[in-house]
Amino acid sequence: MAVKHAMDSSSIAEVVDRILDKGIVIDAWVRVSLVGIELLTVEARVVIASVETYLKYAEAIGLTATAAAPA
Repeated sequence: MAVKHAMDSSSIAEVVDRILDKGIVIDAWVRVSLVGIELLTVEARVVIASVETYLKYAEAIGLTATAAAPA
């Protein structure tokens, strides 16, 4: 009897499609201080998503209301 391996391998296109569909957020905050003196502060928020996904979630939290209002 032969042994069959059922391994699901994802191509890079499938991975990118899933990330764009679901979105990914990377939030980083770094503060470097020496003897109570703040030397460096870095705050970064990286959002990777398709425009459709971003607008869907931005609308849910109220970020698109001002952008969609007529001038």
